[in-house]
Amino acid sequence: MKAVVVYESHWGNTAAVAHAVAEGIGPGAQALSTAQASAAVVSAADLIVAGAPVLGFSLPTDSMLKGLTANPGGHPTPPDLSHPSMRTWLDALPRGIAGSTGRPTARSAAFETRISWSPGGATTTIERELDSAGYRPIAKAARFIVSGKYGPLRAGELERARLWGAELAQLMR
Repeated sequence: MKAVVVYESHWGNTAAVAHAVAEGIGPGAQALSTAQASAAVVSAADLIVAGAPVLGFSLPTDSMLKGLTANPGGHPTPPDLSHPSMRTWLDALPRGIAGSTGRPTARSAAFETRISWSPGGATTTIERELDSAGYRPIAKAARFIVSGKYGPLRAGELERARLWGAELAQLMR
């Protein structure tokens, strides 16, 4: 099985979770930023797992990301804005591959990194956009907790991400 775990990450937390999920899925899985996950790579995958941080209680918008650079002193380290936002990546997502039945065969899952008390999230938008592109969900979205506004991840979250990745691999069998 070929799996691609695509992530938007600004302080490294979501990237770390994406790599742990890919490890859990096993051989044939790779974690890629939105800049690295080209249409060709995605089109060849059986499973697309997409994840992003929660900012402003939702999936970050491009205007939110511009706001991150407007207040450079408010962050412990400068945010990584070298890759497209998950929203931009989802907008360019190629359609799922139709099998002989005419139904999409590509599958999907979504995750987010967030503070524990966030009233909103990113996964609803990610799941909706993946589904509208023909990537059918195989599991309930996962939420991984950061200890502070910018991280680090709460103890045990990377192991939980590996286990979720293994669960996804099992569901694909």
